[in-house]
Amino acid sequence: MKSKFELPATAEIVRLEQVEKRYGQGDLAVMAVQDINLIIRQGEYCAIMGPSGSGKSTTMHIIGCLDRPCSGRYYLAREAVEQLDDDDLAYIRNRKIGFVFQQFHLLSQLSALENVMLPMAYAGIPRRQRQELAEAALSRVGLEHRMSNRPNQLSGGQQQRGAIARAIVNQPILLLADEPTGALDSRTSQEVMDIFQSLNDAGMTIVMVTHDSAVAQLCQRIIWFQDGKIMDPQLTSAKLEQYSSIKTEMVA
Repeated sequence: MKSKFELPATAEIVRLEQVEKRYGQGDLAVMAVQDINLIIRQGEYCAIMGPSGSGKSTTMHIIGCLDRPCSGRYYLAREAVEQLDDDDLAYIRNRKIGFVFQQFHLLSQLSALENVMLPMAYAGIPRRQRQELAEAALSRVGLEHRMSNRPNQLSGGQQQRGAIARAIVNQPILLLADEPTGALDSRTSQEVMDIFQSLNDAGMTIVMVTHDSAVAQLCQRIIWFQDGKIMDPQLTSAKLEQYSSIKTEMVA
């Protein structure tokens, strides 16, 4: 059966062309990223790595339409988005991109089911359909028996599963994950990574920022950032060990 996430195998999901982002003005200006050229195609599973301040989180925010580049072009599924207005960007974030963060950002007063239903409320989906889709998403990540639990009644791993269900419930074309295992122990991290792998196997395009080389090597492709630039867009495991030896804190 064809995946709901599936687009033509050669489709470009992300294209960045000479993207630059700076903060501040004049002598106080800081160039966060410069001359970023990157293509991510449908079905890829990419890790973004690099030392602190290397530009990986800034690039993730631009890809996620959470920030705008100062110059350059950004195409999401071949649509130029860097000049869209705030309403159009909000629509893209809600319907085309799913987000998973290190801190789960589940609303404490809502159940797991209600948390997952929330993005669909903003999308105007009828309540009965929201509930059906949320139940399916929670079942997909193994939380079919925890739907009525609130976040404080869930373990860290279960909360992250709920956050993943919320991220995929609108069937986005791109899933962005920012240090999704950073708050989890090694066993739970592996369980969460297994979910990401199953989503990618079903056709989901995933881009993940991580400082953990073991997590990165579970992805198909590693993109290495340093000094605001992409130093290697297709890092091998051997070269990863070399880069990882840089004595710099690897948290953006």
